[in-house]
Amino acid sequence: MNLEVVKNYYGKVLKSSEDLKTSACCDGGSVPAHLEPLLANVHEEVRAKYYGCGIVVPAALEGRRVLDLGSGSGRDVYLVAQLVGPVGEVVGVDMTDEQLATAETHIDWHMRQFGHERRNVRFLKGYIEKLDELGLEPASFDVVVSNCVINLSIDKPAVLRGAFDLLKPGGELHFADVYCDRRLSDSVRADPVLYGECLGGALYWNDFLPLAKRAGFLDPRLVTSRPLDIKNEAIKRKLGQAQFFSATYRLFKLDGLETACEDYGQAVVYRGSVAEEPDAFALDGHHLIERGKVFPVCGNTWCMLADTRFAPHFDFIGDFGTHYGIFPGCGTSIPFATTAAASPSKSSSGCC
Repeated sequence: MNLEVVKNYYGKVLKSSEDLKTSACCDGGSVPAHLEPLLANVHEEVRAKYYGCGIVVPAALEGRRVLDLGSGSGRDVYLVAQLVGPVGEVVGVDMTDEQLATAETHIDWHMRQFGHERRNVRFLKGYIEKLDELGLEPASFDVVVSNCVINLSIDKPAVLRGAFDLLKPGGELHFADVYCDRRLSDSVRADPVLYGECLGGALYWNDFLPLAKRAGFLDPRLVTSRPLDIKNEAIKRKLGQAQFFSATYRLFKLDGLETACEDYGQAVVYRGSVAEEPDAFALDGHHLIERGKVFPVCGNTWCMLADTRFAPHFDFIGDFGTHYGIFPGCGTSIPFATTAAASPSKSSSGCC
């Protein structure tokens, strides 16, 4: 597959989200309540040409600098622009002329709608595989977002490495994408419609995790996920038994993260001060931290809260002085026999 096929699909074949043949490039319909009035502020043409599969608007963005990879018509850029406020900035990158034209046409309209005296958004034409060619300063963004675009890339490792390089220490890549339960055949990956519908380029989920770690994101956290129901019969026949999922991950650029959840006896207390999440803070699908409650955490989770933009919203208990082993319930357990009876009494071979 080549990028010209993708550019043609999103620039010429699709005129609006009504032209999609599957629901893979749709966000599932539900928008968080706090985003509904912000979405209403986005121009109808921009919304009509939106092809995302999730919500990539993390909390605590005021005053931050955000980069959107594959920004398309600009829907997520304009959503985030309202949250970063007039002192923040959002930069969108896309390779498709038609989508960029839609996004740029409505910049001033949105600034008036938001009540901003100056532009806090801009759009760049370029390839997300070649972010180093766009003149963006390394380590200059607090957050990088992307919505159902990385699956379309022909060089996914380059996208992840580029995002890592552009993030500040403690920054976050927060993105939604399509994944598969298996590695797809060459015929599926070469089909232009399947690729354009965000299916042919979908990563096998267990290939994504080591890919992210090699790029420097050592502990990917799954935020939300849902199965995709492919209703188009012709497309279903091409896909066979492969199952697809829309999933949102958050990946932090943090030194010192470990390969497993290690227990140092630490805990945090959420202050309830993130505007979008006053009662409980959702770090990921396994960490919903209620306001005011002492919440035990592993060392990695501690770092994701203490060494990022979330630090002012928490009180921290403990340190890394004493290690107590693997954190209970993290999916990893000690591999050794815990009773004498569980060990074989006689070796059955000469292998160690």
